[in-house]
Amino acid sequence: MTTVKRQMSMSSYQHPAHHGIQAVKKGIFLNLFLVVLKGLAGVVGNSYALVADAMESATDVLSSILVWIGLRTASKPPDHDHPYGHGKAEPMAAGVVSLMLFVVAGLIFAESLHNIQTPHKSPEWWTLLVLAAIVSGKEFAYRMVQRTGDHIESQAVKAEAQHHRADAVSSLAAFIGIVVALLGGEGYESADDWAAMVAAFFIAWNGGKIMTASLSELMDTALPQNEVNEVIQIALQVKGVKKVESCVVRKTGFEWFVDITIQVDGDLSVSEGHAISHEVNDAIQSTKNQVYAVHTHVEPFQI
Repeated sequence: MTTVKRQMSMSSYQHPAHHGIQAVKKGIFLNLFLVVLKGLAGVVGNSYALVADAMESATDVLSSILVWIGLRTASKPPDHDHPYGHGKAEPMAAGVVSLMLFVVAGLIFAESLHNIQTPHKSPEWWTLLVLAAIVSGKEFAYRMVQRTGDHIESQAVKAEAQHHRADAVSSLAAFIGIVVALLGGEGYESADDWAAMVAAFFIAWNGGKIMTASLSELMDTALPQNEVNEVIQIALQVKGVKKVESCVVRKTGFEWFVDITIQVDGDLSVSEGHAISHEVNDAIQSTKNQVYAVHTHVEPFQI
C-alpha cells in the first residue's frame, strides 16, 4: 500500500476556501446594507413583505458569518487529531445555513398569516423602486457567488449563493404583491402579505436543497462515476499498470481522497511494483489538483 499526500508550498498554493471567503465577505456587507434599506422602506412604506425581506437579510448576515467560519476551518491542513483534514466543517456550515432558512421561512409565513387576518393599509408605490433595485442587486450577487461555489466545488458557498437567490425571489414576490395591492385598491391590501407567504415557501424549498446536498457530502456519498472514471483512466496510462481492480473517490470539504487498487505483472519485484504505485499517485495528483491523498494497493495481474 502506497500513500502520497499533496505537497505544496504556501507561497505557491492558495487554498480554494480563500476565494469562497472573499465572496462571503462581499455578501456580508451587501446584506448589512439591505437590512437597513429594507427595514426602513418596509416600515415607512407600510409593506410587511419588505420587512420580511429585512428579517431574511439579517439572518443572511449571521449565516454568512457561519459560512466564513466554516470555510476558514475547512482550509486548515490535516493535523494529528484530524489526519483527513478539517473539510467536513464546510458542508456542516452549509447544513446550519439550511436550518436558518427553515426558521426564517417559518417566521415569515406565521407573520404573513397574521397580517392577512389583520386589516391594514396598502404599501406605498415608491416601495416598488426599492424592490426593483434589491432584486437586481441580489440576482447579481447570486450569480457571482454561485460561480465561485461551482469553481471551488463548495457546498457552503453554493448555500450562500442560494441565500442571495432566495432574497431576490422573495423581493420579486413582494414586488408583485405590492403591484396587485396598488392596482386592486380596496380589498387587496393583503396582496403583499400573500406574496411574503409565497416567498416563505420558496425559502424553505431552498433550505431543503441545501440540507440534502450537505448531508450527502457528510455521509461520504460517492462522487459522480464520470469523475471516478477519469481517475481510473489516469492510472491506466501509467506504464506497468495492467488493470485497475477498484477505485473509490470521496470528497471531504475541498479535498478528494482516492483509494485505488492496481494490478501489475506478478513477476515484478516488490520494489518495481512500489515504483509503479508511486507513478500512479503522482499522475493522479498532477492531473487532479483537488486530490489531497492517494492510497494505492498493488496486486498481481489476473486475466
